[in-house]
Amino acid sequence: MSAALVLENVTKRFGKVTAVSDLSLRVPSGTIYGCLGPNGAGKTTTLRMIVGILLPDEGRVTVLGHTRPEAVRPCIGYLPEERGLYKKMKVAELLAYLARLKGLDSLTARRRVHEWLDRLGLAACSGKPCEALSKGMSQKVQLAAALVHDPELVVLDEPFAGLDPVNQDLLRDIVLDLKRRGRTVLFSTHIMEQAEQICDAVVLIHRGRKVLDGPLADVKAAGGQAIHLAYDGDGHVLWDLAGVRRVNDSGKYAEIFLDDGVDPQAILTQLVGRIRIRRFEVRAPSLHEIFIRAVGGEVRE
Repeated sequence: MSAALVLENVTKRFGKVTAVSDLSLRVPSGTIYGCLGPNGAGKTTTLRMIVGILLPDEGRVTVLGHTRPEAVRPCIGYLPEERGLYKKMKVAELLAYLARLKGLDSLTARRRVHEWLDRLGLAACSGKPCEALSKGMSQKVQLAAALVHDPELVVLDEPFAGLDPVNQDLLRDIVLDLKRRGRTVLFSTHIMEQAEQICDAVVLIHRGRKVLDGPLADVKAAGGQAIHLAYDGDGHVLWDLAGVRRVNDSGKYAEIFLDDGVDPQAILTQLVGRIRIRRFEVRAPSLHEIFIRAVGGEVRE
């Protein structure tokens, strides 16, 4: 599969601080790729180098076959982490203006703008100034600005932040539709559940360095197995089970990690009658668990 994006030994420094260090990764065309990591890991700096806002101090970034960012800017849609709109401009006028900057003619720009406003539930806001919008509405307008020109590569920096559950689902459906149409989507997040739901592949960055990357299934399979338990009752009993090494307990859902050689059926036997089991499944650990194993201790420090 061809690559929409290749980073080769990329490093970026700000004074004495190295934000990204010797980062290499390959994003296949037509995939959803997650750039994961804790706050301050270097995700935003990486995305800004990909779209050409920043240039690497070392290494090379190749986007859609080009090493010159200006050559591919019309083919990229970018939602920055720091949201910002021209406050006095009306929503439809602003989106049409930005679409024309990306090379669309006036008629096509207006048509695309209204299509996206309808899809995002913003048609009633088309004539309002941007300063009159709520935070969630403003974010959806900026998402429309990133997609109105039908880019080949879509780069979204923390796109789910600030959205309510309904609009998170809407964004998820849009991302999946982009993939169905052959577009490549790269997005950053520190919320592992979002990446686990929709990503084909991920890279985990910590303190500017790559910790792991690859297809999501391979990344999870390398973490071994865990018991995924949905339950009602007193979760304290989970810590009293013989053969259990560690528990991630969320109150109604838990991941249970066993000592070597322990049969999961033995755990089930111990639980019967002590809590109400709604689901008991043995499978790869969650991406959240893999994240904690990789960087959890250092993040707490």
